[in-house]
Amino acid sequence: MAKQKKATMDGNTAAAHVSYAFNEVAAIYPITPSSTMGELSDAWASAGKKNINGTTVDVIEMQSEAGAAGAVHGSLSAGALTTTFTASQGLMLMLPNMHKIAGEMLPCVFYVTARSLAAQSLSIFGDHSDVMSARNTGFALLACNSVQEVMDLGIVAQIATMKTSIPCLLFFDGFRTSHELQKIEVVDYETMAELDDGEAIEAFRRRALNPDNPMVKVGQHAPDVYFQGRETSNLHYAAAPQKIQEVMDLVGEKIGRNYKLFDYVGHPEAESVVVAMGSGCETIEETIDYLNEKRGMKLGLVKVRIYRPFSVQHFLEALPKSVKNIAVLDRTKEPGSLGEPLYLDVVTALKDHKDIFVIGGRYGLSSKEFTPSMVFAVYKHLAAKGFHGFTIGINDDLSHLSIPVLEEIDTVPEGTISCKFWGLGSDGTVGANKNSIKIIGDHTDLYAQGYFQYDSKKSGGTTRSHLRFGKKPIHSQYLVSNEDFVACHNQAFIGRFDILESIKEGGVFLLNSNWKREEAFKKLTRNMQETIIKKKIKFYTINGLEIANAVGLGGRVNSVMQTAFFLISGILPESEAMGFIKDSLRKTYGRKGEEIVQMNLNAVDRVAEALKQVDVPSSLPENCMAMKKLVPDDADHFTRSVIEPIMREKGDGIKVSEMPLDGYVPSGTAKLEKRRVAPFVPHWIPENCIQCNQCSFVCPHAAIRSKLVKNDDLAKAPHSFKTLKATGAEGYQYKIQVYIDDCQACRVCVNECPKAALVMKPIEEERSFGEQENYEFFESLPYDVLASFKESTVKGSQFKQPLLEFSGACAGCGETPYIKLLTQLFGDRMIIANATGCSSIWGGTFPTIPYTKNKDGKGPAWANSLFEDNAEYGFGMRLAVNSHRKLLKFALEQLKDKNIEPNLKAALTYADEHFEDTDTAAKDNAEKIKALLPKAIEAACEGCKK
Repeated sequence: MAKQKKATMDGNTAAAHVSYAFNEVAAIYPITPSSTMGELSDAWASAGKKNINGTTVDVIEMQSEAGAAGAVHGSLSAGALTTTFTASQGLMLMLPNMHKIAGEMLPCVFYVTARSLAAQSLSIFGDHSDVMSARNTGFALLACNSVQEVMDLGIVAQIATMKTSIPCLLFFDGFRTSHELQKIEVVDYETMAELDDGEAIEAFRRRALNPDNPMVKVGQHAPDVYFQGRETSNLHYAAAPQKIQEVMDLVGEKIGRNYKLFDYVGHPEAESVVVAMGSGCETIEETIDYLNEKRGMKLGLVKVRIYRPFSVQHFLEALPKSVKNIAVLDRTKEPGSLGEPLYLDVVTALKDHKDIFVIGGRYGLSSKEFTPSMVFAVYKHLAAKGFHGFTIGINDDLSHLSIPVLEEIDTVPEGTISCKFWGLGSDGTVGANKNSIKIIGDHTDLYAQGYFQYDSKKSGGTTRSHLRFGKKPIHSQYLVSNEDFVACHNQAFIGRFDILESIKEGGVFLLNSNWKREEAFKKLTRNMQETIIKKKIKFYTINGLEIANAVGLGGRVNSVMQTAFFLISGILPESEAMGFIKDSLRKTYGRKGEEIVQMNLNAVDRVAEALKQVDVPSSLPENCMAMKKLVPDDADHFTRSVIEPIMREKGDGIKVSEMPLDGYVPSGTAKLEKRRVAPFVPHWIPENCIQCNQCSFVCPHAAIRSKLVKNDDLAKAPHSFKTLKATGAEGYQYKIQVYIDDCQACRVCVNECPKAALVMKPIEEERSFGEQENYEFFESLPYDVLASFKESTVKGSQFKQPLLEFSGACAGCGETPYIKLLTQLFGDRMIIANATGCSSIWGGTFPTIPYTKNKDGKGPAWANSLFEDNAEYGFGMRLAVNSHRKLLKFALEQLKDKNIEPNLKAALTYADEHFEDTDTAAKDNAEKIKALLPKAIEAACEGCKK
């Protein structure tokens, strides 16, 4: 058996390691969450890294996934070992070429981070809907359940495709496996070279297009022969499963880890068996090990490795003879089908075994949690011979297909340390935790796991890092709960999220805040105080932002908080931990220069003195922070039942009936969020201001705005509401207002201001100054007051209401100011066809939408189709608008010739003569027609009756 070193890496890195070893060409196009594989391959090639053939891989980025698939097809046809990496819609664009590649028996491996397809909405997270859509291409489909399996089965796929001439789609769950960090055994290139089949490669090359021995690939078959040609590969597919198993055995002998087409785990006499594939198998295995041992149950699991070609023989051989009940779990949904894909194949495989009860169910769509308690519920449902087509992990109060989770179980191996970190996107929390995982995984005998949750708010969003360490292998493919350690890296989260909801008794809580040690406990919410006292939690606090600012790191508190974690947790001796942290910082930031490295090292050295343990009282104090109100008391049902739970990270509990059927949601809801994540916000100095409006013009989040205000409208203004006499607008006051709860502290406005009329101040200082009351009063003042200024100028445009506000874009985003300006100029008559990308995420992430309405209820109508078709999508919208206008003009012409009242007739005549106008007069005339039409229609209808 080959000796293997252990290293900590994620699934994408493991896949790239194998892919780079075997291939000569990689045609790529980035798509989340597969992009890392292409990026690593490109970086290694640029650095001169050699594959097992002693050459670098030629990596070429194409213009789209369809282009990448075409390049792969061409490269394979010309005889080069070629690969690509993709997911979701990217895979869908490759399907036409995949049918050709398989039809021409061209061996290759596509590496796919299995991800949801855009249906009622986009989702970048993982399930099997994309790979299931590729199951009829002729590609072999090979499933990996963990980072280690990506490494091992990647080798199997690369060798097996050459031996069978059948192309292979190797898939693993997006984010759950692609981005999870695990300590694994790494197979080196020398071992892979020994396993490589040179004869099979040469046989492949002999079939390549070559002018020295010219051949022509078939261009077209007529009906007389196409059918026969389609059946020529039957024997190859029939023989493939056994050949793949032989490759698995060959690789297993070399690396010491053995796999089968269908791997059975569990009790040898199990009566209830689940069939599944992907990362969920790890959780199922952990659960049945626990239940079989602790509860004396007899449960089993069949892990599907090779889904295509599906071998009935090998599947039946994997089942225990005792099996009576089977539940097939699919991580996808096919609307209208009798069952999902894996279930249908299993039912077909068991057609001669009528004595086995079989049902199918769905789980884990779009990375929805799939926990041991849910697994237990599935086995209970199966034992009770429950209904087919069930779902687990949601509350389906609409079609009533969900099964309840009636008992919570904790199956994490004893001695495992579970940690959860709440961070802010761009504060470095995720990066620091990745380094921590690598430090512990690479420098101790402990197994380590890291999984990272992100929201859709880009660099200003909430991140949650889930870390586990233990002496036993970690199979827990679900989020951390029952935590030993919880860290909150931003005090703005207190009162918004239930930070300590599931912390373990005797656990540790670390808070980064500017609160003094003696006041920190009183600043927590009542439920947090109760949890800390009841569960005897050790509470530590540190002002990480103060340290980061002092050493020049700004808002990046990662080095501070990482050091605090190691000092408190005791996972490593303090001296060793400090050494490893500093080595990690040098490696991480070395390319950015010694100054950046030294800033981080200086931060680390200040942590021990700044870290304070808070004295926890034995009883509850009088003072506490109230839970922050996120939605108004008179909010509508959708806001209360959907938007608020999601804003509190409680979206998992939303019922099916609360979700929109067609994906439509109301706009203008981002203003509810008030994330309050900026530690510093702009402060307006009126006496320095020249009223240029450039600050408002460049603000990416519409968090700083200007208005012209009539003197009479200021009668009820707060005392702190400062204004200037407006220049060039007699009778008006001028006001710059900062929305401090929505600001992202990007400083773009401060940098743009030509006269230093804006300076950054601590948000607490601005709040005490009354700035929160100021922006609430500012909102009540009339918008779109331009006086004599033209909206076509920088200054005039910024007196118009922005109909894009408080988006989840990165702080300082360069896209949003342009779109915001468009909404100020044309927003009341805009329809937007948005490509998939940053602008669709900050612009249309469910349920809070930054596009909003004016006082008349008008605003941008927005929709997103796919990444690559927004031009065509928008063109289709334009065609529809043209059609509507043609019908409208026809109706106007007919109506104005009728016997109608003079006012309406005059308005219709004006509309006909000025049909293409969009100025104020045309808009006012249109409103006049709308007001007069109902009576005219009613009169016409009365005439019809008579």
